[in-house]
Order: sequence, then structure tokens, then C-alpha cells
Amino acid sequence: MSESLDTSFVPALDDVRAARDIVRKTTRTTPLESARFLQQYVGSEVFLKAENLQRTGSYKLRGATNRLSKLTDDERARGVVAASAGNHAQGVAFAARELGIPATIFMPKGVPIPKFEATAGYGAEIRLEGDGVAEALAGAQRFAEETGAVFIHPYDHPDIITGQGTLALDLIDQLPDLDTVLVPIGGGGLAAGLGATLKQYAAEAGREIQVIGVQAANSAPFPVSLESGHPVKIAARPTIADGIAVAEPGSLTFELVRRYLDRIITVSEGDLSRAILLLIERAKLVAEPAGAATVAAILSGEVRDTGKTVALLTGGNIDPMMLEKVISQGLTASDRYLKLVIALQDVPGHLARIATILADIGANVIEVLHTRHNKALQIDRVELEVSVETRGTTHARQVIAALREAGYEPRIDRNATV
Repeated sequence: MSESLDTSFVPALDDVRAARDIVRKTTRTTPLESARFLQQYVGSEVFLKAENLQRTGSYKLRGATNRLSKLTDDERARGVVAASAGNHAQGVAFAARELGIPATIFMPKGVPIPKFEATAGYGAEIRLEGDGVAEALAGAQRFAEETGAVFIHPYDHPDIITGQGTLALDLIDQLPDLDTVLVPIGGGGLAAGLGATLKQYAAEAGREIQVIGVQAANSAPFPVSLESGHPVKIAARPTIADGIAVAEPGSLTFELVRRYLDRIITVSEGDLSRAILLLIERAKLVAEPAGAATVAAILSGEVRDTGKTVALLTGGNIDPMMLEKVISQGLTASDRYLKLVIALQDVPGHLARIATILADIGANVIEVLHTRHNKALQIDRVELEVSVETRGTTHARQVIAALREAGYEPRIDRNATV
């Protein structure tokens, strides 16, 4: 179910301020924490805006509350419908419950159990449709056409964008002299609202604020769309950052991102995993991959000398099974877990010698496989697979160097995980 959109729309600063009064009915002001452990990458102060600690676990509640609060009495009586595999679903369900509006949420059949249960727990009627968000979205739109329920778009609506912009006002209150804000981008609702609000505030204050968007490299329609001058649908590849995995920008959000964001960075799957692991270990914060994209951008080395920099952690709704895999990938991406493959002469003593080298260099052996059953090996050769824990990239290089100095040629298996 589509509606005509005015692509010249800009959320006025006064409208965002008014929306904050509405949004405060359901949301809390989340902490802004100093992150000294990230300053080495940026070269200036870094702060984390922990919107992953927001009610429902993400910023999405802001836009949903503002959108639903603007419905007429007739629209409220007809109820609302949305499609999502996670944060948008929970935001709409929670806001609808608080405002006394019936809500139906379409979710893919394979939606993680915690997200399904949370959405249902907020009082929404759940309907499982298809194997992905596209099929769930089509089901939600059919439902809206058949029943008259109001379809709540996840990002491309003025009230959603304005509601998300309230996050910018929190930042200004908490850190008035901020210089740069990093924001994850999926469809662009948050980036559009936040960018427009920050830039208008900066103009009023007579100073500069830089807004940098971050997309997962495997699903990044904004760079190619901005280069083309219009929204472009891409063939997105799988990414762990499913919360920002969108194939095409919205029509409203594209224009606002083009106007108000300074640049967009794309981040790898490895950097996303490293970011989640680092946030758990150093900040004691759990973020989902999409929510940690800003920290991934910092780790990538693409954010340097940006003054007082805020990295938005936009969500913390990660399935425990996914978290286990991501931590494993993060350890590998950080070179703290190495699987080394070493071809050896089939004579006694090599295994003991290698174990001694690893012990002397301080690498902790986790697992060892010694085999002759690789068809590529010569008849007089064996293959040793040894998995070790290290203290990070520098230590990992020392481990490799020590083995090479002893005459071995270790190969790192980059596909291995803990």
C-alpha cells in the first residue's frame, strides 16, 4: 500500500522539538559514554550514544511513537500493520500498546525466537509470512489493502523521519560542543532525521557539525545512489548487519541524506564482528551488528581527526546464537584466534618442537590435528593444523615470525572460527 510522498520534505527543527515531547511518552534518554579505547583510532575524543539501551532495544521506538501519535481517531480504530524481522516490529508493537492501538506485525517465518517473543509480548498480533522481509512486507501491504489498517513504513515517512530526528536533540543536550556524529544507514530514516536536525541546529548556532553515514559493504545502496543522483536498487549480498540491509534508499530519505550528510563509509563483515567484540570487552555494551556499524567504521581507519566524535549504537537486539557466531568471527578478525596449517616432513619431533615455539612466544594452543590424509600432500609429508589464541595482531605476527625463523612455513586459515 503506497502513498504519495513530497520528496522536498525537510523536518523543521521546531517540528523535531515538538516530536521530542511526544516521543518522551514512551522512550528514555539513553546514556552518552566516553570511549577512550577508541581515541587511538580517531585521534580525538570519542563518545558512544547507547541507544541499544533504549526501550525495545533500539532507536526505532522514537519514529514509531511519533508516527502513531499523529493518526486520526478513525485510523487508530482501524489499527496499524507493519512488516519487520526485528527492531521496527518491536517499536511499532510497543508504541501501539502504549497508545491503545491494535497492531498486526508480519514477520518472516525464520525470525529469531527472541525477536518474535518480544514483539508478541508487546501485545501485537504476529503473522508469519514468507522466508524473508520482502515477503513479509508484501503480506503487510495486502493486509492493509484488505482491512483498512494503516501501514507503518519503517523509514520513508515524514513522521518517522521527524521522530528519529529527536535523537539529535538528545545528543545536543548531552554534548553541546560535539563535532562529528557517525550514524548507521539502512533505509535512511535515522540518518535523514538526525542529519537534517543537526545541520539546522548547527546553522542556528553558527558552527559546523559533520554527519557521517555508515553502511555494510555487502548491502550499500546509498553510495551508488548518490553517485547516480537518484535511488538505485542494488543486488545486496548477505550481511550480519541485517538491521541495515536494505537494497534501495527511500525516496524521502535519499533526498535528505544527499542534502545533509557529509559522506558515507562502508564497513566489512570482519570490522562489524570486531566492533561487537570490542564493545562487549571494553564498554560492557551488547550491540547488534547494525547497531555497531559506527564503531566498525572507526576500526576500519576511515574516521580520523574528526574532533569530538559520537558513534551511535542504534540497537542491541541480537539473537544469542548469532552473538556466539559473531564473537567467534570477531576473535578471528582481530587475529586473536589463529588456525595455522603447516606442512611437515614425516619424521619424529616436529610436533614437540612447534609446541615449544608456541609456548615460548606465549601463544595458547586450543586444538591440534596431525594428519597424513590430505591427497595434496607428498608421500613423505604430513600436515599439522594447530589452533592458537593470541593477544592480537602484533602478537599473531610474532607467532608467525617465530615459526618461520625455525624453518616452518605456516599458512593462516582465514575461514576458521573458534
